[in-house]
Amino acid sequence: MRTTILLTLTLLFSLACQWHQPGRVTSNAQPHIAGQPNPDSQESSHAIAASTSATFTAADFARHVAQLKKRLPSSEFSIVVQAPFVVVGDEPRHEVQKRAEGTVKWAVDKLKQDFFTKDPNVILDVWLFRDEASYEKHNRLIFGEEPTTPYGYYSSHHKALIMNIGTGGGTLVHEIVHPFMEANFPACPPWLNEGLGSLYEQCGEEDGHIHGYTNWRLPGLQTAIKAGNLPAFKSLVAMDSNAFYNQDKGVNYGQARYLCYYLQQKGLLVKFYQEFHAQQKADPTGYKSLQKVLSETDMDAFQKRWEKFVLGLSQGFDVTVRP
Repeated sequence: MRTTILLTLTLLFSLACQWHQPGRVTSNAQPHIAGQPNPDSQESSHAIAASTSATFTAADFARHVAQLKKRLPSSEFSIVVQAPFVVVGDEPRHEVQKRAEGTVKWAVDKLKQDFFTKDPNVILDVWLFRDEASYEKHNRLIFGEEPTTPYGYYSSHHKALIMNIGTGGGTLVHEIVHPFMEANFPACPPWLNEGLGSLYEQCGEEDGHIHGYTNWRLPGLQTAIKAGNLPAFKSLVAMDSNAFYNQDKGVNYGQARYLCYYLQQKGLLVKFYQEFHAQQKADPTGYKSLQKVLSETDMDAFQKRWEKFVLGLSQGFDVTVRP
């Protein structure tokens, strides 16, 4: 049974895009388009053991945490092991713990339920900085670089997800998709990698599964549709990283997201992912798998119907809760 709560804009902005309930993410931010604690932040061996993954042992996490503590710039940071990640934040410990369990664990569990069988092959850190000032300061201090997005990003180089958590949890869920895609589908083209990630920028739970909702990318996509500026799906899915990220990036993200959204709404998204993953060598862009799952031979006609579907959507800030 589905119950949907439509948030008013006043409530949305007053809450500054924070979590409304554990496991339900809303974000009004425009996420990355593509990373000595207090005594009460010390991890006990029991807590680490309770959070381990099949790949890494409690001892692996303990060693990782010990090394990580040496990198912490101040005592205000807390560390929470939430396998397959280690979550680090400069909010009060109880807030870091809540985000680790309510955001990270929830997203990982739901993504693995529908899409992914393998954890990332290294222990990754999730850095949660409490606001813009902390995010910018610590990007320079810890990673030696200026962030290219004010919201957050995944860096395989730094083995980290690096977040301004003050903008909400949507960016975090988006970025969690990327290391899992890297581990499970390394040949995944950018349109699906970003399409699936951006689908969950605004998400909740429906019938026990992760579910994406319409979000801030919709108006721009609708404008592009009306102007006739969208590439054909065959062109979109064939884009390499340079084309996808550097040529009409916003349009590409929106089109990829709402193609995934359409598949989700038709009950075909998981089926498509599984088909594409199985056929990736013969179908490196996913175009043939898309045609098969949609039962479409005329993709130009399908795109016209899809565009009509998208133009009929409205931008909402809704959160689904269990009845």
